[in-house]
Amino acid sequence: MNQDDVVWGVINRSFCSYKVHTKSQKFCRHEYNLTGLCSRHSCPLANSKYATIREEGGIIYLFMKTAERSCFPNQQWERVKLSRNFDKAIYQINENLLFWDNFIKQKCKQRFVRITQYLIRMRKLRLGRTKKLVPLQRKIERRTRRREEKALIAAHLDTAIEKELLSRLKAGTYGDIYNFPQSVFDKALEAEEVERDSEAEDEEEDGEASDAEVEIDKELQQELEKEEPEGDEFVEYESGEDSDAESESGAVEAMPSDFELEEEEEDVEDLPVPQKVSTGRPPIRKRRVEIEYEYEPSSSEPQKAKQKK
Repeated sequence: MNQDDVVWGVINRSFCSYKVHTKSQKFCRHEYNLTGLCSRHSCPLANSKYATIREEGGIIYLFMKTAERSCFPNQQWERVKLSRNFDKAIYQINENLLFWDNFIKQKCKQRFVRITQYLIRMRKLRLGRTKKLVPLQRKIERRTRRREEKALIAAHLDTAIEKELLSRLKAGTYGDIYNFPQSVFDKALEAEEVERDSEAEDEEEDGEASDAEVEIDKELQQELEKEEPEGDEFVEYESGEDSDAESESGAVEAMPSDFELEEEEEDVEDLPVPQKVSTGRPPIRKRRVEIEYEYEPSSSEPQKAKQKK
């Protein structure tokens, strides 16, 4: 048609956005181009009657353009889905392109064969194990590593400052006026509450243990009271007869002097006093023994009537 010749004359001699020049020949980047070459028979813009094969999402389609639909750009291309069976797809191409040029018919079949071949290879690669190459961004890794190191140093510094401020707060370095962050103050209060709760639990455990000990002491005291006699026994020893016998025989023992008694008292005071250990049992009453001594008065020693021990 004359219109197609005019379009091709303009595209071939002047500018075309789909044309790519190389040293050997020209190529076309149009998506509906049948061969990928920039020529009169392969140009989809300079041919009002044109057909091509395309693949979309693993499905092969036959696209056809006629001059009757040129006035409707959105309906310019008619799409026919081809079967996955190779023989049926070839039959569909021959049937739809029955009265078309042999060049277009032959090139459509060749393009269909090439697309089916690379789809088969794609399916095999997906089924098999393939290695996935992940690019390593060195600059981003170095940047993140530096940021992590700086954040770690800042965290250590913050904890050290917090500990120092808390120690000064406890020591009362700043007096009664404090200007600490609210978050640090809340953390200190929470730590004190935890310590108080732990101390209260310890006191409760100690109280329960002391109550058990008191109950055991009461039981032991009751058992001892049952075994203890009713009254205290006192034993008196009289040494009157012995003194009379000694006086008659003339052998009288010498009484210790006051100086010797004072030395004995000092020695007794110097001795350490044993501390009483509470065993939880009631004290046992000891029997008291009274001993009476009678001596004859003499001129050299002071008269002592009785000595109680």
